[in-house]
Amino acid sequence: MLHRGHKSTDGAGGDELVVPMAWLYAEYIADELLRTGDLMPPTSFEFRAGRDALALTIFLSDTDGELPGIRVVSQLENWLSLTAYDQPWQDWVRERMALLGAEAAEAGGPAPDLELAEAAWRWLEETELLAPDLNAVPGGAVVGEDDGPKVWTKAWQLGLPLGHLAIHLF
Repeated sequence: MLHRGHKSTDGAGGDELVVPMAWLYAEYIADELLRTGDLMPPTSFEFRAGRDALALTIFLSDTDGELPGIRVVSQLENWLSLTAYDQPWQDWVRERMALLGAEAAEAGGPAPDLELAEAAWRWLEETELLAPDLNAVPGGAVVGEDDGPKVWTKAWQLGLPLGHLAIHLF
């Protein structure tokens, strides 16, 4: 993402590349956790949902702005608690995104990390994936796991438990 630098030291106020390192690092950690768990093919939409939900959790849980320097193992318990089934994860994401958006607006500079996080959140909220219906009444003749009842599910509702499970398996 190119932007005109406000505090450029080259005298010309030239363009400088703003690299969203915090988001890219969060996405990398999420990707590695999911690949290690080997829960689904990395090319699937389910994998993307899990990666994006986990990357959002990792990115938004960094309240001190130290994400590139954190040690992954020291954060696993925190990420597990944030992605747990009984937690209002989507409300937490909305609150943290609003807070980061307000901070970015106040700073007045570019916020490429936040832009990528917002794009991931939009995809997770707006995309629905066909998934097994875990609330279906058991019984009936089901031959394989793909033959059972299915329901359209928001991507974050599928990705969040996958991310949580990947953390457990790590």
